Amino acid sequence: MTLHLSILLILTGLTGVHNEETSVSKVPVKARGSITIPCLYDPIYRNNVKYLCQGYTFFNCDDVVKKTKTNSSGNVLVCDHKSQSIFTVTIKDLKVMDKHFWCSVKIKNGADDGSYFQLSVTSGLPGLYVDHQEIGGFIGESITISCNYSTAGEIKWCKLGRSCVTGQSGAIDGTIVTIDSGGLNVFHVSMSGLSTGSIGWYLCVKGDLQMPVHVNVTEKPTTTTLATTGLSTGGQKQQSPSIDLKSLIITLSLLIVIVLVTSFIWIMLRKHKQNKPESSAITTCEEEVLYSTVGFKSSDQRLCAETDVDVLYSSVVTTKHKRVKRAKAQDTDVSYSTLALTGQNT
Repeated sequence: MTLHLSILLILTGLTGVHNEETSVSKVPVKARGSITIPCLYDPIYRNNVKYLCQGYTFFNCDDVVKKTKTNSSGNVLVCDHKSQSIFTVTIKDLKVMDKHFWCSVKIKNGADDGSYFQLSVTSGLPGLYVDHQEIGGFIGESITISCNYSTAGEIKWCKLGRSCVTGQSGAIDGTIVTIDSGGLNVFHVSMSGLSTGSIGWYLCVKGDLQMPVHVNVTEKPTTTTLATTGLSTGGQKQQSPSIDLKSLIITLSLLIVIVLVTSFIWIMLRKHKQNKPESSAITTCEEEVLYSTVGFKSSDQRLCAETDVDVLYSSVVTTKHKRVKRAKAQDTDVSYSTLALTGQNT
């Protein structure tokens, strides 16, 4: 047993595996910026309410937002990832006085549980930052994360709730981790041999500062190249361009015929309409009714639908002049008048 433990310690030292990080403690962020914090919780609290609490002590902190599913309230977004037993809180438009927070879980018939983290909000560049908190890669390939810093302290790369890697190399959940700290105010973390086990929240650590980074791994999309082959006849391939040209000519010819036939039918219908008797046109005009909803709001239309009115009329006014068939004039129907003409005789 002693020998087995010694070998395990030696292997741990060689791979650079360190103690685990179970929570986020101190995160730097720029004023008026945003940050996403991952919060681990016990799987037994899978269906409990998760919320963010702001204040120096847990007993008198203020509930910022309390939700059971993805939702937001003002500048805070809470999202529960139940399959990972992690919920995240995203806080935006941060101010310098925004410092003390608690990842909290509502406990039924008992005291709520909370995990404290501190934000270090500065007007200039944060003491530790990354370009993006979300990075993706493909299974079997590798990714590199650049952690920029301006403070002193030990360099680590940790998976939240798992182990950490210090030094130059190590492994976390089967993924090979290499740390290059030779840059000026930056260290690069490479993760190779990615798998679905590599998915999760990680922490860039420099001294007492931490920066959460989420790694997502997916299958690499496959691209297929379609090869075009011609059918051979007598040892020679048929030329596909000539076939395409022939099809194009046939299609265009059909379109021209359709256009000509349509134009001819339209002209004939127009002439037929113009040759209709006048009386027929008058009858049609008298039977037409104009309905319109122009100028009516949708609420007005609903109001009409709720009443017994079956027809909706608009304010459009239509005037029609009925044509009266002239009858033979009678003598009693004629009025004569006398016109007096005045003028000068020459």
